[in-house]
Amino acid sequence: MAITMGCLHGPPVPYNTAMDNKRAGILRRVDCVTVPVPDLETGIAFYSGGLGHQLSWRNDEIGQAGLKTPDSATEIVLTTEHAYEPGWLVESIDAAVPGFTANGGHVLHEAEDIAVGRVAVVEDPFGNSLVLLELSRGLYSTDPDGRVTGVTATGHTGNRDMDTGAGTSGVRLH
Repeated sequence: MAITMGCLHGPPVPYNTAMDNKRAGILRRVDCVTVPVPDLETGIAFYSGGLGHQLSWRNDEIGQAGLKTPDSATEIVLTTEHAYEPGWLVESIDAAVPGFTANGGHVLHEAEDIAVGRVAVVEDPFGNSLVLLELSRGLYSTDPDGRVTGVTATGHTGNRDMDTGAGTSGVRLH
């Protein structure tokens, strides 16, 4: 089965969904939204202490902390180094990036390996940046205080539990 993606310039380019014929589209769901903060302590104090979001994980090495949202598996990822951007879960970076470029988008940051899988940043034809995340290696494991201790393999896409938000992507962006 092939899905046709809309295109601004010329005819649409089919996107091969050989990995899972039941999916319709490259972007599976919003995995996280990165929120820039001056430092993790101040960000956690506001979003967790003030607004009540539970700390899921914290990785000082990359300047990020993940917070749970109550009605979704989407995380708020506080970051000291990156812009405010949505992080989209994809089945395969190698399939998703060409889907964007073949249809008028372009790559802002080439695909690279991260602890939990792979990440790339693309821009659609309208100037919107999208972080593409493949959780092929698993999810962060943490100690009782939420500090990252490693990565736990979860299968080929590392899907977080939709009800509890358990696990995390730990996105490290451009």
